[in-house]
Amino acid sequence: MRGNILIVDDEPIILRSCEKTLVPEGFDVETETSPIRALKREDLNRFDIIITDLKMPEMDGMEFIKEVRKSNQEVSILIITGYPSQETLKESLSLKVLDYLPKPFSPSILLEVVTKTMEMKSKVTASESRPAEYTDEMVQRLDEIIDAYKNKPGALIPVLQEAQELFGYLPPVIQKHIARGLRVPVSEVHGVVSFYSFFTMKPKGKHNIKVCLGTACYVKGAEEIMNNLKAGLRIGASGMTEDRKYSVDTVRCLGACGLAPVVVVDKDTHGSVTPVNIMHIVKQYE
Repeated sequence: MRGNILIVDDEPIILRSCEKTLVPEGFDVETETSPIRALKREDLNRFDIIITDLKMPEMDGMEFIKEVRKSNQEVSILIITGYPSQETLKESLSLKVLDYLPKPFSPSILLEVVTKTMEMKSKVTASESRPAEYTDEMVQRLDEIIDAYKNKPGALIPVLQEAQELFGYLPPVIQKHIARGLRVPVSEVHGVVSFYSFFTMKPKGKHNIKVCLGTACYVKGAEEIMNNLKAGLRIGASGMTEDRKYSVDTVRCLGACGLAPVVVVDKDTHGSVTPVNIMHIVKQYE
């Protein structure tokens, strides 16, 4: 599939014509004759491109685009208009509309504009930070995971769990891929990843170290332990060593206040840690 496209136009003949042109080229095309119904769609955020007419009886196309932009700044928008004006084009630029299709347009013009838009979108996506493991083989495996769950209730959490096991973490590029595959808003995927503590958007090293900064641990020197740990391992802004052997996180409480200060390495809990012995503990995992 080359991309998900939503076309909004009050003329059914325009919608059918667009479908006949784009679907055989590998695009997933959905249509709406009503901009109001289009705005009410729960899956509006999953589309790569929205193509909308400007002159519609229920809602002006510019108003429709403004409403879309309130919740989605990333979707690429194209407009269909028989009467392009300088004022319209100026307003379109402010709303980040990428291009327009003058009525009547030929199938070849439609395909050319859509293909160009998808190519631009791919370049932007490619520039996003992504895991080194984000290979074609890994993406294929992720698609297999999505296909196994997408028709089941509550599919999002198990897909996220298996995706995190596959990649080690859930950066934006993977969240977007999952959202498109499950046909749910990216905001919903991000909300679940942010809410549950066992999901992470940061890469993890082979050994993950957690330093408790709860009150009991903090007053007994947890901050100094953290500083020594970062200095000893040369942890950078990413929270991980260059060789990806160790990653360091802080947590608010590990439920072991009687052992304060507490540090967890992988699944091992170490109590009564000091700034002096923290590196001795870590070296056990080399």
